[in-house]
Amino acid sequence: MTTLSDAPYTSTPESDLERRKRLRTVVAASLLGTTVEWYDFFLYATAASLVFNQLFFPDQSSFVGTMLAFATFAVGFVVRPIGGVVFGHIGDRIGRKKTLALTMFIMGIATALMGVLPTAAQVGVIAPVLLLLLRVLQGFALGGEWAGAVLLAVEHSPAKRRGIFGSIPQIGLALGLALGTGVFAALQTIFDDAQFLTYGWRIAFLLSLILVFVGFVVRLKVEETPAFQEVHDLEKRSSAPLKDVFRGRVRRGSILGLLSRWGEGAAFNTWGVFAITYATKNLEFAKIPVLLVVTVAATIMAVLLPFSGLLVDRYGAKRIYLIGIGAYGLAVFPAFALFGTENLVLFGVAMVLVFGVVHALFYGAQGTLYASLYPTEIRYTGLSVVYQFSGIYASGITPMILTALIAAGGGTPWLACGYLVATSVVSVVATALIRKQDLYL
Repeated sequence: MTTLSDAPYTSTPESDLERRKRLRTVVAASLLGTTVEWYDFFLYATAASLVFNQLFFPDQSSFVGTMLAFATFAVGFVVRPIGGVVFGHIGDRIGRKKTLALTMFIMGIATALMGVLPTAAQVGVIAPVLLLLLRVLQGFALGGEWAGAVLLAVEHSPAKRRGIFGSIPQIGLALGLALGTGVFAALQTIFDDAQFLTYGWRIAFLLSLILVFVGFVVRLKVEETPAFQEVHDLEKRSSAPLKDVFRGRVRRGSILGLLSRWGEGAAFNTWGVFAITYATKNLEFAKIPVLLVVTVAATIMAVLLPFSGLLVDRYGAKRIYLIGIGAYGLAVFPAFALFGTENLVLFGVAMVLVFGVVHALFYGAQGTLYASLYPTEIRYTGLSVVYQFSGIYASGITPMILTALIAAGGGTPWLACGYLVATSVVSVVATALIRKQDLYL
């Protein structure tokens, strides 16, 4: 099994100027690409909370319509593992660069088409069916995005800076969410409610075409990673990457990785997705201030993620992830207690702390930690398996679970909080069980 050496492999000597230029291009391609991809994916999440439940499921009660909108949101996570396996195999066989260009193209087309979909009032049941099909396409494309973006950064990075480089794709996620909620907030400010529901929301989706074009061009300029090039040149590529992810020494790391991500996936989709619905429906806050709060929290996260990467380079990815995911579990009940004050300022304070600060701590460590679980020849597939398969139970169904638990609790959030704390406990235990001999970086 191949590991990354301290000095990245290159077939020809590379000057300092060439190295700096290569790393700048890598940073731009990884950051811009993931920002665009996550903007597209989480734009749907925001729309599910504020638009789709009205335009595509209008004959349902508020509760049922919201649940159905979140169900189509969850479908994207169910499809992501399929995309992860397909693009992971492609990425391990033909390279990271080409695979990432393809995933961006597919995601951009699916998102733009959402912007021109007819509503249920116009075409009836066909509308939610078309919405579901495009969501499937989104999930399929994103299934191969995250792992490839992480590897693009980590496999190009100097050995002593893998933490900071591994945090770069995570910054893209935070910026993508901030951009999506910020655009929605701006459009709702520009248009009145009727205009926004008629055509204003569509602008956010159509903007994806411009963003994808820029990201696509940048990604075509990046070089293939030295680690993959070494495997390719030495003809050490795996013939069955998916099988190898669950064989021998690697299998233990895969299982622990799948469990360790439970808390992170639940946390992100609680603060970044569910909180929007909870604040506007249960707490009856106005939509625009809530979107601005999420935008600010996500922006703070983006700013702090590089500091998490620096901590990873100093103390190790496992330790930083473990501390952060434990802090998330401790913060759940206090956060919802602040939500319960029904004070917008305190809601904002809670979101900044749990989403902007705590989430940044462990999320910045995640990419480097999971990349370390696999040798080069199966790393794209392995990373995709851990992140995308766990996304089904850790991420996609979280808003539905929390909505159902709050309803079961008579409108109080404490059952939902108990569930979130349990996900933290699972993640803490699984992360603690990862041993040094389970790591390849």
